[in-house]
Amino acid sequence: MQTKIAILNGLVLSGGKSTRMGNDKGLIEYHGIPQREYLYSLLESLCDKTFLSIREEQHKELVSNFNCIVDRNEYRGPLNGILSAHKEYSENAWLVVACDLPLLNAHTLEKLISERDTNKVATAYATKNSSLPEPLITIWEPKGLQLAKEYMKTAESSCPRKFLINSDIKLVYPEKDEVLYNANSIKEYEFALNKLNS
Repeated sequence: MQTKIAILNGLVLSGGKSTRMGNDKGLIEYHGIPQREYLYSLLESLCDKTFLSIREEQHKELVSNFNCIVDRNEYRGPLNGILSAHKEYSENAWLVVACDLPLLNAHTLEKLISERDTNKVATAYATKNSSLPEPLITIWEPKGLQLAKEYMKTAESSCPRKFLINSDIKLVYPEKDEVLYNANSIKEYEFALNKLNS
């Protein structure tokens, strides 16, 4: 029996330290504006409500027209931001995207939403090449986040992919794997720019 479908919020994860890139990945401009703002605008057009996931000290950088959820620092890794959002709106589903996805576009997000399976723990993109879930471009259902919270109490690894691999999820494959490309270093940034400009 199908349960009530949870409202879908958007979450741009932009609270990481960006150590490999050397500067804040959320502030890099691939589309004429900081990447976190670009992704925020994409999610805003598709989700009920959209938020930036940030660290406390990032608040001063932001203009007031962005909804923000400050990391609670209760967990390690990307699940820190995702579960901080879940704590604020525990009955809502979250379409989570990382701020280091320069080739992500509205069409790719629309496809994920259209293939959402609310009976699963999550609906996750995976590349055709790996068939592994990409947890930072995934729709997390409320029950999935509750399970992730329980998982984190005893997990040796804070890797959200490991959690998804061992959970009842739906995988969705993009038309081209490259839309899921994440840029974490200067070299990857340059590759993404070349792709966007070609």
